[in-house]
Amino acid sequence: MLNTAYKTLQLLMCTVLIFQSVGCGTIMYPERKGQRGGKIDAGVAVLDGVGLLLFIIPGIIAFAIDFNNGTIYLPGTSRASLDIHNIKQVKFDPKHNSIAGIERMIQEQTGYTVKLDQSNMRIVKLKSTDEMVLQFAQILPGLQNDRIALNR
Repeated sequence: MLNTAYKTLQLLMCTVLIFQSVGCGTIMYPERKGQRGGKIDAGVAVLDGVGLLLFIIPGIIAFAIDFNNGTIYLPGTSRASLDIHNIKQVKFDPKHNSIAGIERMIQEQTGYTVKLDQSNMRIVKLKSTDEMVLQFAQILPGLQNDRIALNR
């Protein structure tokens, strides 16, 4: 009798851990990593919640990992807005500056560190903020993990 109860408990533990690992959005949807916000995927949230109900620590860990990685969010549901009035302009003459000099200038004037030689970096020369809005409208829907640097 005790042996049967022990085996049943083992089977239950294995089942719960399998559901918990499958319920983790990071394992189910690795392509979602890096998302920041959006609508929460109910399926992932429910499976993480099952782990939370049965075993507190694994459930908390699953939620923490999924929120941290962004895998709990449905793809394409995040919202981003561009406020033209709060844009910091960094003006320079690219003919008289090196890439390192431009990176340093952007760091000094904005406080943000950029690396202009990354493979996912696009550099576009624009003449006005209106052109910038058009560029963002054309580029942003297709971007995943790219960054945009504006050259004036």
